[in-house]
Amino acid sequence: MRRHLVTAVTIAGLLTAAGCSSQDAAVPSDQAAATAAATATATDEEAPDATATLKDAAGKEVGTVEFSDVDGSSTEISVTVEGLTPGFHGLHLHTTGKCEPNSADPKDAAKTGDFLSAGGHLAGEGADHPEHAGDLPTLYVGKNGIGELTALTDRVTMQDLQDGDGTSVMIHSGSDNYANIPTRYAATGADEMTKKAGDGGERIACGVVEK
Repeated sequence: MRRHLVTAVTIAGLLTAAGCSSQDAAVPSDQAAATAAATATATDEEAPDATATLKDAAGKEVGTVEFSDVDGSSTEISVTVEGLTPGFHGLHLHTTGKCEPNSADPKDAAKTGDFLSAGGHLAGEGADHPEHAGDLPTLYVGKNGIGELTALTDRVTMQDLQDGDGTSVMIHSGSDNYANIPTRYAATGADEMTKKAGDGGERIACGVVEK
């Protein structure tokens, strides 16, 4: 877990020379008095346990993600992006550490698109969205194109993120509805597509998790 330690040390010294008058009284001397002060500040920040560089389909870097272990049982994920369309964007961890533009879907080679080689959500046994291990809070991007998010999850550990085929971080073009489709809109609730990914839309940025 990242920890911030800031130590400030201030040293001040005052030297005063005194003279004696004819009545033996102590009188401060401006010429002999001096004051010295120094302040030193040191910042110690632990490096993250893993990182990912987010790039769009054209290969332009649009952000970074840092992963930090928290007591071996949870993971802190910090995302910073810039240059994205303002609004909410779906944010997920995907099953494979590949971020290839115009790539084939691992489950359907006839289907191609940006970053499809990253596979689907890091899901977990029998889970539907939003209970996937890789489902994260939606990322909000401001009018200036900048977005930041820090989340703590106990659904994935650093070991999970660094399995044999790796893991990737994905940002989608639209907001994630977390499969929250009230029955007043659809009698049976969310359909299979919505349960799969939350209707976040196209994959617009991707980054491979690297130690």
